[in-house]
Amino acid sequence: MTSKKSNIIFCFLVLFIMAGAHAQSTDQQNLEAKREALQKEIEDINRLLFAEKKERGNVLDQMEALDKKIKVRQELIDVTNKQSKALNIEINENIESISILKKELQERKDEYASLIQKSYQSKTQQSRLMFLLSSENFVQAMKRLQYIKQYTDYRKSQGLAILSKTDELSERNLALTEQRKKADRLIAANKKAKGEIMKEIKVQKELLASIRKNESQYAAEVQKKKKETKKIDQQIEALIRAAIVSSNAKNEKEGKKSVISNKFVLTPEASLVADNFAANKGKLIWPVDKGIKSQGFGIYEDAVYPEIKHESNGVIITTEEGTRARAIFQGEVIAIMSVPGGNNGVTLKHGNYISTYYNLSVLFVKKGDVVAAKTELGKVATNRLNGQTRLKFYLYQDTEKLNPEDWVYQL
Repeated sequence: MTSKKSNIIFCFLVLFIMAGAHAQSTDQQNLEAKREALQKEIEDINRLLFAEKKERGNVLDQMEALDKKIKVRQELIDVTNKQSKALNIEINENIESISILKKELQERKDEYASLIQKSYQSKTQQSRLMFLLSSENFVQAMKRLQYIKQYTDYRKSQGLAILSKTDELSERNLALTEQRKKADRLIAANKKAKGEIMKEIKVQKELLASIRKNESQYAAEVQKKKKETKKIDQQIEALIRAAIVSSNAKNEKEGKKSVISNKFVLTPEASLVADNFAANKGKLIWPVDKGIKSQGFGIYEDAVYPEIKHESNGVIITTEEGTRARAIFQGEVIAIMSVPGGNNGVTLKHGNYISTYYNLSVLFVKKGDVVAAKTELGKVATNRLNGQTRLKFYLYQDTEKLNPEDWVYQL
């Protein structure tokens, strides 16, 4: 194989490996970001859902918190496994590229050695001066001079290429060493995570055993929670319907008739707000500055008895004590709700979109206020029994329930 062909093939191989390495590197960065986010979520779960208090709260809260933690821990293990596999692919590709570099380096060294040998032999048989002086004419002498210069430059370039390949090989070897260290750290991290999840599953089994000894108490807590949730949901929906009736009645006085009784009749200004709200789907801010989603939207299985189904019309965000709820978008306060024996809530209208923030101990706004995004609406209440600070957040379009997870950024 000629030197030129060898160089071309080598360049193609290096470009192919570099392209693959770049893709793998991007995957690694994404997986690492995901892993760090899950580790942060576990820290938040430990801090927010397992707050140490004299009284630990009811077994339902304990079971849900533990179930959430185990699921996140398992996801962390899965992500770490993916990261470890991706890293092993990178390591194998790096080993392959090192092998190619070693082969190319040896070829260049052999070629350089051959050049030096030929140059030495040329010098012993005939000096460069004699080579020029023996030219038959001036043109031939110039060509020979040009050849000597090209030969010298080529030999120099080969020497520099050897140095370059040597440096590149050293860098590859260093990268391989770091990759192997990272792989060892991932293995250790996964081993630790598996140990933690085994402990948590053991605690979960113990809690399950205690629950099953007194199923009636657990069932009573489940029913109580369902009843409280249904009561809040019904009050929110009643407030929305009342707001629609009130808004449409006002519009009718101004000559705008409502055809559908369960939808807002929008003014041009309200339509603009609604359009802007819809345009920000998936990009809306969180209703609190920081926290974790401890309960998602929709129907979900009971942590103890999977045959029991629960329904959540919104999401629950657990946050730190003293946190203040904030408006996710510009809007108008159309209702203030208060549940007897419970806490307060604020309902905002964004065109024909409705956001509700429930479980506030203190309110900072009143009905009729026009607020901007991030306006503080009230202080989120803290349960003194279990130490948890939870905001219940709901989203509607007219009277249709929406999944806040589809609308709020990375909820």
